[in-house]
Amino acid sequence: MIILAGLGNPGPQYAGNRHNIGALTVDAIARQYDFAAERSRFFSLVREGRIETADEPVRALIIKPQTFYNESGRAIAEAMRFFKLAPSAVVVFYDEIDLAPGRFRMKTGGGAAGNNGIRSIASRIGPDFRRARIGTGHPGDKDLVHDYVLSDFAKADRPWLTALIEACVRAAPLLAMGEDERYQAEVLRLAPAPKLDPRAASRARD
Repeated sequence: MIILAGLGNPGPQYAGNRHNIGALTVDAIARQYDFAAERSRFFSLVREGRIETADEPVRALIIKPQTFYNESGRAIAEAMRFFKLAPSAVVVFYDEIDLAPGRFRMKTGGGAAGNNGIRSIASRIGPDFRRARIGTGHPGDKDLVHDYVLSDFAKADRPWLTALIEACVRAAPLLAMGEDERYQAEVLRLAPAPKLDPRAASRARD
C-alpha cells in the first residue's frame, strides 16, 4: 500500500492557489482510477482505491490534510501509523517555488528548503519520504513568497498546469510500482516544461 498525499489548504477560497497544486493533482489521480468517495479521516479528506500497474494493482490511499498546509505532518503521520507503513510508502505532491513553472522532479529525503509543509511532515515521520515536486516558480523576492503561493494561478499558467497534472495522472502506475525515476521521466515526456522568459529563468533553479 502507498499513501499519495496532496498538500494544500482546506476551503474553497484556497482551491485555486499555487499552494494547492498538490491537492489538485491527487484529486485528478483519484478521479482517473475511480477511487472510493471522499470521507473524513486522519484529520484529512481521504479516498481509497487501487492503481492498475503492469504487475498487479497497488492499493493506495489518497489523503488531503485538512490541518492547513503548515501542519500537514500531523495528518500524514496519523495515516502512516494506522497502516503501519514506512516513510518510503508515502509520496507527497506539493508546490516547489525553487523549480520553474511546469518543471517536475521526484526526490526522496533531503531538507525542507523553506517549505513549512515539508518541514512539518519531516518532523513527524522523518525526512525519507518520497516527494513529487511541482514547479510553480518564484516571485523574485522572498518578501513576496507568502502572497504568491496563496494566490491563484494566472490564466497564462493554465496550459502547462493542465498538461502537467494530466501527465502525473497518466504516469501514476510507475509511481505505484516505486519507479520514481521512470515516473519523473514519463511525466516530463508527456508534459515538457514551458520555455521560460529570461526574467523567469534568472529567478528559477532547476
